[in-house]
Amino acid sequence: MAIKNGLPVSIKLATKVTQHGETQDFYFDISGQIVNIGDTLYIRYQELQPDGVEVPVTIKIMPDGAVQLTRSGEMRLKLKFVYRETVKTSYRTPYGEMLFGTYTRNLRVSLKDRPTSGKIFVEYDLFMADELVGNYQIDLDFTA
Repeated sequence: MAIKNGLPVSIKLATKVTQHGETQDFYFDISGQIVNIGDTLYIRYQELQPDGVEVPVTIKIMPDGAVQLTRSGEMRLKLKFVYRETVKTSYRTPYGEMLFGTYTRNLRVSLKDRPTSGKIFVEYDLFMADELVGNYQIDLDFTA
């Protein structure tokens, strides 16, 4: 998959958020692009917030199988997912920085060349100062 300048992709994204015993499901059908730099694949798209603001999102698939999700904009969040490991990170807001940790329960990445497509599934627990915030799932399919 030698994609240097970016290839347009169709993205189907389903997320599930479980906090305080309540679950919410979100579905997005969006356009984005994939870029391959060296052995690393980047999936980029704009996530539309309820207030109408678009937030740039990048999902980085690393050669070692780890996945990193970065949400840019006024509030910057970078989450790294490594199967069955806890990874510490920070969330930069206009009010300061907050420390978080993710424990990745499940991580699957499947990529195909013809046609260029793939599937990423991540299930993780999110912690703030060692307190469980909730359980999250990301299910992303892309096709060029």
